[in-house]
Amino acid sequence: MTDTAVSESGHRLKPLTPALLRELSVRSDLRGAAQSLGHYGVIALVGALIWKISSTWGVLWALPLMAVQGYVVAFLFMAVHETAHKTAFRSRSLNLVVGYLSAFLIGLPYEYYCLFHWDHHRFTQDSDKDPELIVGVKPTSDTQLAIAYSGLLQVAGRLRLTLGHAVTGKVTVPWIPENKRAVIVREARAYVAVYLLLLALSLWFSSGLLLWVWIVPLVIGQLFLRPYLYAEHTGCERTRSAFQNTRTTYTAAVVKWFAWNMPYHVEHHAYPSIPFHALPKLNEIVDGDIVYRGRGYIQTTRETWAWFRRNLKSR
Repeated sequence: MTDTAVSESGHRLKPLTPALLRELSVRSDLRGAAQSLGHYGVIALVGALIWKISSTWGVLWALPLMAVQGYVVAFLFMAVHETAHKTAFRSRSLNLVVGYLSAFLIGLPYEYYCLFHWDHHRFTQDSDKDPELIVGVKPTSDTQLAIAYSGLLQVAGRLRLTLGHAVTGKVTVPWIPENKRAVIVREARAYVAVYLLLLALSLWFSSGLLLWVWIVPLVIGQLFLRPYLYAEHTGCERTRSAFQNTRTTYTAAVVKWFAWNMPYHVEHHAYPSIPFHALPKLNEIVDGDIVYRGRGYIQTTRETWAWFRRNLKSR
């Protein structure tokens, strides 16, 4: 992926010197390990509390913790994203290990996502070529819009696509090149096989552990993840400039931590070789060039929701 922002409308960007770009692009196994272990540590802790409470007092008492777990598990998407760029760690092997594990836990085949995301960066906001726009839900009513913000349609579509690849052995989406399609089919079949194995084991042992600690929270977590993802580009310009087609959202430190600093999304799209831990410093340098600036995710979700509704009325 390119290390520089592209502009087609005369938008002047503050350039990074080659030395500064090299400095910011340094990857770190230590920083990646701290972020990954911290994220997974929270999942393990909250999961243990859910199982303890649900086993002792019943599932209903654990629902608030399931919402917390949902947020944390759903945002493993950010680990998948960062490792897809191979910037979470200096070590390629560590990127792959954390990437594959995180992708499995959120039901998103890793190799498939890497290719999907590559084209997203190449064709951001191009309605004919950006995969996010091609597969994105296009609501035509307020009800459909509310369902879209729940994230359930996106998850269902992702699982349907994976199952289709596994069963039919065919991959037809344009962002998967011909020479990678066999890999995508094998990956889908491996995912389906392991999911079925886990289901069989849960039934064999009559255990609801995975259901309450993983599956139900993951579904609940989409209510947090989908509005976050809509904030990245919704309502931004359809240009080639990362400083015009992407939004940076200024938010609380805890949100930035679980999102692996991806609220600094303009910065990431402009310089995708720069790892997550250097994005705050990059923001200090390019902040003045950012056009779309979200002020927290509640306010930004109101803005993206209003943008969708305006487009509903124009159809």
